Amino acid sequence: MKETLKERDIRIFAYGGIASILAEFGTFPIDTTKTRLQIQGQKIDKKFSQLRYGGMFDAFFKIARDEGVTALYSGVWPAVLRQAVYGTIKYGTYYSLKSFAREGGLLVDPKTGSERVWCTVVCAATAGVISSALANPTDVLKVRMQVSGKGSRQKSLWKCFYEIYKFEGVKGLWRGVVPTTQRAIIITSVDLPVYDFCKSRLLNIFGDQPITHCISSSISSLSAAVASTPMDVVRTRLMNQKHLLALNDTNVAQNIYRGSFHCAIETVRHEGLMALYKGFIPAWMRMGPWNAIFFVTFEQMKKL
Repeated sequence: MKETLKERDIRIFAYGGIASILAEFGTFPIDTTKTRLQIQGQKIDKKFSQLRYGGMFDAFFKIARDEGVTALYSGVWPAVLRQAVYGTIKYGTYYSLKSFAREGGLLVDPKTGSERVWCTVVCAATAGVISSALANPTDVLKVRMQVSGKGSRQKSLWKCFYEIYKFEGVKGLWRGVVPTTQRAIIITSVDLPVYDFCKSRLLNIFGDQPITHCISSSISSLSAAVASTPMDVVRTRLMNQKHLLALNDTNVAQNIYRGSFHCAIETVRHEGLMALYKGFIPAWMRMGPWNAIFFVTFEQMKKL
């Protein structure tokens, strides 16, 4: 019995990685529009000070028209690599921790028979921190390539990696790791527990069917988007911020963002409070299909 459980725990990691990669491919163009919306309007960087896009659909069509449809997939390979690391570790760790907590008597409340919220949140937050920290370099590569789009110096994954390493060192690959882990804590602490909660309630109505997984993922994605978008804006801007002295970039003011809090304060001061919700619509619209593809695939693979 222990051997079977061990083998299943290993498969859970693989299922999470495969399902994450499929979901990433299916929704990546929406993520590109979100990134472009989040970096525009910055007073700190003249290159991105203009508001080029009026919203998700406007960004989608302008990118496709001006840079080609393939520009919507700029950065897709580091994104896939990220999911191979992040998705595999996050979901595998989360469900493994829940399994250990269940065996230890911490997960289920004996009085009500339901899962304790605090326990699922702790499992989710722990999985989010570990996976996001390890996958941060791939996230930096993805953001840089999405922002640059077609015709930039960063024409490939390896060229982008080399430029970051050459001018910014190893630290450059972990730029924005603090807001990334903070965002991961928020998303996983909301997304996964809400999904499990909704699924447990809907099982009695629809059974263990794709419709149950789709409805649960839609509710969890909305909750996660509302909670995580401000930190996502901060994370994106910090990751896109380059080492000015090394690159001799005169387009950027010298008062660069010093960290998550400073970035948030400067963003609100120059662009207003709602600037922290730039890209909310594509973030939400991406999370819905992403979660639907992921959880339906994940749940079906678990039945194998």
